[in-house]
Amino acid sequence: MAFGIGEAVAAGLRIVDKFVPDPAEKARAEAELRAALLAWDQGQSATNAAEAQSGGWFVAGWRPWIGWVCGVALAVQFVLGPLLVWGCGLAGRPIPPPPALDDMLWELMFGMLGLGGLRTFEKIKGVSK
Repeated sequence: MAFGIGEAVAAGLRIVDKFVPDPAEKARAEAELRAALLAWDQGQSATNAAEAQSGGWFVAGWRPWIGWVCGVALAVQFVLGPLLVWGCGLAGRPIPPPPALDDMLWELMFGMLGLGGLRTFEKIKGVSK
């Protein structure tokens, strides 16, 4: 089964348990929930495979483009911008300490490290190729 579907089914079943008292109906609802989630996951996988195989920049190139745009935007917002403001204020004055990194940058970095950790976990488990 695909990564994460079991947890989604468990969450759905907690909701079903509150509203469906009949065990046969619960089993049917669980089967339908699993089938729906699996179909959704397979559809997304097929879409990802089609995008990856495409030679067109518009289809296969949007993810790298978004990555570069976001990387440049983060560099300007959190590194270059504060350093430029700090540097422009130095004209003829004593050198103050450099600006501190914005707390939001740390939140973004830890989120990205978490996604990287999940990717490593998938590779170790053999889910991705």
